[in-house]
Amino acid sequence: MKIIIIGAGEVGHYLSEILSEANDVTVIEQAPELAEEIDEELDARVICGNGIYAGTLLQAGVKECDFFLAMTSDDRTNLISSSLAKVLGKRTTTITRIHDRTYNDLSGFDYQGHFGIDHLLNPEALSAAEFAKSIRNPSRVAVENLARGQVEVQQIRVHRKAKVTGKTLADLRIDRQIRIGYVQSGNRKEVAHADTVLEEGDLVTLFGEPQVLFEKRALFNPEVDANPVRVVLYGGGETSIALVRLLSHPRFKIRILEKNAEQCRMLAEMFPRVTVIHGDAKTLRLMEEEQIGAADYFVACTKDDEANIMTCLQASKLGTKHCLLLINRPDYIDVIEETKEALGVEMVVSPRLATANEVMRYTSRAPYVQMASLSNNGGSIIEIRVAPGSRADGKTFKEIDWPKHCIVVALLHDSKVIVPGADDVIRGHDRLVVLIENDQIPDVINVLGN
Repeated sequence: MKIIIIGAGEVGHYLSEILSEANDVTVIEQAPELAEEIDEELDARVICGNGIYAGTLLQAGVKECDFFLAMTSDDRTNLISSSLAKVLGKRTTTITRIHDRTYNDLSGFDYQGHFGIDHLLNPEALSAAEFAKSIRNPSRVAVENLARGQVEVQQIRVHRKAKVTGKTLADLRIDRQIRIGYVQSGNRKEVAHADTVLEEGDLVTLFGEPQVLFEKRALFNPEVDANPVRVVLYGGGETSIALVRLLSHPRFKIRILEKNAEQCRMLAEMFPRVTVIHGDAKTLRLMEEEQIGAADYFVACTKDDEANIMTCLQASKLGTKHCLLLINRPDYIDVIEETKEALGVEMVVSPRLATANEVMRYTSRAPYVQMASLSNNGGSIIEIRVAPGSRADGKTFKEIDWPKHCIVVALLHDSKVIVPGADDVIRGHDRLVVLIENDQIPDVINVLGN
């Protein structure tokens, strides 16, 4: 594949290193020292120039490129260069990194559609999604960024007093935003279908919108714990803002510690239900006064890695149950991962790695990506791209002859993610998250692929 990458900073450099191993990669970088560094280190063509100039893009071969990755730290550069690449390229897929959440907000204006961009990626929002998955359901099945964090997979055991006990799936009337995917009981392990009967003690794997899953858990276990979750965020920047939005359910009691007074006022106006505290969490006295040790979660997500590490260490020593850490500098990641247990850190998230992983998902030419395996002999969770012109393109879900042991749990269309219903339409370039038995994967590829 021919790939053009704009920007040789942390994200661009990392992607160039990975993608140049098996692809024809051209990197455009305006800073001479960074361009020279890439040229010396990697097997990639390097152009020292400005990515918003059409001439530079034509020199890089944009007319023939398959993927155009705008990965600079400047939103406007990324948007303009991606828009130009979409016009100049014959078959180019554009993937654009942005930081300002305004460009993702479709309620005011569709920036993505206006600039003709295929995929907008926000590193802060991707990082927040990683944190949210851990906070919303600590015992969830480990799945790599399922549907950008907007659809989750959870496991729950059927209680003897549950309303679903003894009923087939065909007889159940559950919210359409939930899918019952996998049922395990002793030696019985199966991808659920209409005739599957739920019995006491069955371990059921559920897929759906996170808040709906939480609200419907009592259908399977009326005695499930519903205590409030106390979350403290250190830093009131873009990652915190995105995380608060993902934890909008009343069961989450959120406090934000922010040392900038103006930012505190903005946050208080934006989130009236959130407690905003003006102060520096690096001060042990403030941490003790605010009883951080009594919190369920402490999330350090400022731009200052050293401050994040120290506050997580203090929170852990004070007794916080779960400490989550954001690390911005790539050279810190390995050492923090190796020492996180000693530091009392449960989870480390890197915006660079979160962005790069998402880009790699989009640029993969494999027919599908395996996201998880739910048993040694049973089902897998896969993400598969719908090929334009395939048998499924333009059809509703009910018009497709799906394999019996196959459940589509999420539909990703542009920036929208839903748990699809029978009347939802499948279109080329959509991505489907599918739970399926391994021997039926070729049948799904036959439906959705070329």
